[in-house]
Amino acid sequence: MNPTPASPDRLDQTLNRVFGYRQFRPHQRQIIEQLVAGQSAFVLMPTGGGKSLCYQIPALLRPGVGIVISPLISLMKDQVDALRANGVTAAFYNSSLSPDNARQVLAQLHSGELDLLYIAPERLMRADFIERLRDIEIALIAIDEAHCVSQWGHDFRPEYAQLGELETLFPQVPRIALTATADPQTRKDILRVLKLEQAACHITGFDRPNIRYSVLEKHNPLSQLQQFLANHADEAGIIYALSRKRVERLTAQLYEKGFRAAAYHAGLSAEQRAWVQDQFLRDEIDIVVATVAFGMGIDKPDVRFVVHYDLPKNIESYYQETGRAGRDGLPAEALLLFGTQDMVLVRQLVESGDNPERVRIELHKLNTMIALAESVTCRRQVLLNYFGEQIEGCGNCDLCLDPPETFDATEDARKALSCVYRVGQAFGIRHVVDVLRGADTERIRRLGHDQLSTYGIGSDKSEIEWSSLIRQLIHHGYLLQDIEHYSVLRLTPEARPVLRGEKQLQLALPRTREKAKRKTRAPRGAAEIGPYDEALFERLRKLRKSLADEAGVPPYVVFGDNTLLLMARDKPTETDEFLQISGVGQTKLERYGDAFMNEIAAHSASRP
Repeated sequence: MNPTPASPDRLDQTLNRVFGYRQFRPHQRQIIEQLVAGQSAFVLMPTGGGKSLCYQIPALLRPGVGIVISPLISLMKDQVDALRANGVTAAFYNSSLSPDNARQVLAQLHSGELDLLYIAPERLMRADFIERLRDIEIALIAIDEAHCVSQWGHDFRPEYAQLGELETLFPQVPRIALTATADPQTRKDILRVLKLEQAACHITGFDRPNIRYSVLEKHNPLSQLQQFLANHADEAGIIYALSRKRVERLTAQLYEKGFRAAAYHAGLSAEQRAWVQDQFLRDEIDIVVATVAFGMGIDKPDVRFVVHYDLPKNIESYYQETGRAGRDGLPAEALLLFGTQDMVLVRQLVESGDNPERVRIELHKLNTMIALAESVTCRRQVLLNYFGEQIEGCGNCDLCLDPPETFDATEDARKALSCVYRVGQAFGIRHVVDVLRGADTERIRRLGHDQLSTYGIGSDKSEIEWSSLIRQLIHHGYLLQDIEHYSVLRLTPEARPVLRGEKQLQLALPRTREKAKRKTRAPRGAAEIGPYDEALFERLRKLRKSLADEAGVPPYVVFGDNTLLLMARDKPTETDEFLQISGVGQTKLERYGDAFMNEIAAHSASRP
């Protein structure tokens, strides 16, 4: 028998008395009413949209304890600390507890003292804990960060996949799955895995209009970052970098420049990470430089900026991480520093996976992230389109504030759409572009696509121009990139008026990339390496020449130019860092490592 729905007055009183809010945000009341009445729900709500209240209030209003499944210890701690500050009897049960504290939490659970218990999925699903819960009155089960259950999600965790068993184990207990980041395929998968196909679905939208999205092509990333930070003096922010090594180096560089910054990554002890998080929450430090290990569940509302120093692996991660800025609704900024070398590095990381299907999915997601970074249309439009939401333009991104040059793309769009149709809507962007440009490849000849009417009709445009145009057609909703079927392009109903000549299209010209200024002595390939310290490169060249002369060998025998460029870019000063440079082996490390690392350190120390 389902409980009697809570009265509106009771909901408002709890909201006000416990949490100090005067009114619910959109969708919250309806979700809470359904859960209090014993109905299950799926909730997709942006970071800062108020997801937690959707299960916290029902847990307070229903008899029993609310079980909250959470993926990270830091997330549990923040939520529990906030709840306790609001007078709610909450606890977490995880590996960070001492044996005595763990026994105390279990005693509270069995005595009915807890309103909410936070727990990791693997601990919850242990047979002994499930048996323990059979003797407990459960108000509800909340599955936070629900995208973790899906193979299509950006943060898939195998232990989450077991949570579908909860429907059978506790059939009378309402369940709520919540996430801020899930594309249509991931949403479908969440409902299937968790057996929530019959649950009410609440999709509140993804837009965070207070966040300004900007992308800068990397030239001198540290300098670009410092210029950005100059406009955010004494403000709280998070800087994400791809590796622990880069996090440590960047933190040291910022600290030397006078910024109150600290590093956070999984290589630090739990005590060190907890200290950094605590200092950040207490405004003792302004900037956390972190790997993606930092941020999930961080409830600090006044983060004014998020910087991605390196390219994220997917749009879901980018959206989730940028969403940690401006949770209070006040203006915030999200800056992405984007370089071609990032694409190569991240793609190598993705392709190193041992699950071919997972690698395929992650490569598609990486390509969509690259498309966002390279976009010449509204950033927010591209971002929201990925999640199935359409807007015309935002007025609060770099491209809306400084629009690129546009052109009448009607005829070119018809050519591209026609080509997608002629190849059977069964190929990806690269193949369609090859057909349009009349590429003479074995694959095109074997498929007979050199006989199509669209073969070669776009030979007047470059690969970059056609790729840009097709990506814009995807962003505007005229084409769909089918993730389930190898990212093939398919026409949408919106394409028909364009194909018939009934609709005119104005699209953006791809922006010409600024060419990096190089000294005449800069070697070929420097542009592909990305931004590097030219003065340091010259010092390393001189050192190489000196060592080569001593050994009576040509300079390239010591190290090639490419290796010196990488040193001038990454500035390794530790042995493990130096070994990561292409062209450095163990013998050269032993023979030349100290000399080069000392030169790099001396150069860094001499810089103002």
